Amino acid sequence: MTGPSVVRRVDSAVYTVPTDGPEADGTLSWDSTTLVLATVDCGDITGLGYTYAPAATARIVDDLLADVVTGSAVLDIPRISEAMHRAVRNAGLPGVAAQAVAAVDIALWDAKARLLGLPLVGLLGAARDDVPVYGSGGFTTYDAERQDRQLRGWVEEEGIPRVKIKIGESWGRCEERDRRRVALARASIGDAADLYVDANGGYSAKQARRVAGALADEGVTWFEEPVSSDHLTTLAAIRAQVSPDVAAGEYGYTLPYFEHMLAAGAVDCLQADVTRCGGITVWLRAAALAQSRGIDLSGHCAPHAHAHAAAAVPNLRHLEWFHDHVRIERVLFDGALDPGGGTVHPGRDGAPGLGLTLNAERALPYRVG
Repeated sequence: MTGPSVVRRVDSAVYTVPTDGPEADGTLSWDSTTLVLATVDCGDITGLGYTYAPAATARIVDDLLADVVTGSAVLDIPRISEAMHRAVRNAGLPGVAAQAVAAVDIALWDAKARLLGLPLVGLLGAARDDVPVYGSGGFTTYDAERQDRQLRGWVEEEGIPRVKIKIGESWGRCEERDRRRVALARASIGDAADLYVDANGGYSAKQARRVAGALADEGVTWFEEPVSSDHLTTLAAIRAQVSPDVAAGEYGYTLPYFEHMLAAGAVDCLQADVTRCGGITVWLRAAALAQSRGIDLSGHCAPHAHAHAAAAVPNLRHLEWFHDHVRIERVLFDGALDPGGGTVHPGRDGAPGLGLTLNAERALPYRVG
């Protein structure tokens, strides 16, 4: 098969960007973030996609996916998606293999839209013009001054009316500090902005219930992963007993994962990460699953990978404007979106595909290998 719609080559690249300070959530700490880039070359058109994953993910793109995708018609993404999922069967789909599939899938959608001369949201069909975002950071390593500065920056300078901080510090062993930080966050943003928290599964069930009372006192409306999302029965029980909306799903690598979570009644809002769950192809299916149960969907992190697909989803609640990923995407890519006023507007400038272009000069210092 030949022609401008045929994938001629698939490549990968790895970039590691240091954080701008020590960072941690309830269960993990880090000082750098790695982005794995996938590109699909169709001759005059090149599509890009990416995931936040270990550098080994690039080996899966190169060794298991490139030959499967090369020679395929870029217009036939569902067929290519199925072929990629079959190709990683013996390697094990959940985890880095799904993230590799996701990066290539996003690149295919970018290439298809570019081939047709459309912003990706124009190809998918818009359900909305504006995509709400929420500022996300508030790491447990932040002192009071750093947390205050970040939250005020989002609310007062950028006009984002919803923000999130991390709690559950040290696997729930700093409960009193969690409570203080939530109170300080409310003082920083005032009563007009929504306050969210994310425990990253760091609490026990009884801790989560106990902390939820303090969260309600501060007007917290979003309690993300109060307990591990591996335990759906417990998560569902917490959801039934607390007043903030319970959210989870960011660790979903397969469509059945989301169905199990929804069937368990475990969440008020389903989170899905387009860079983990198999790309835009599977993310849109997860959105449909959630809509069939009257549940909203929220895009987890990687805002520029999500934005166009998010604008095509009727049951979207919002998109996470995650501090680390925003920094990285602004460094590596031209075409970053402006969240001023609390929304982004994918496709408004008419740029084809995702609207992103790798800035090779800025990216070079962070290239690995």
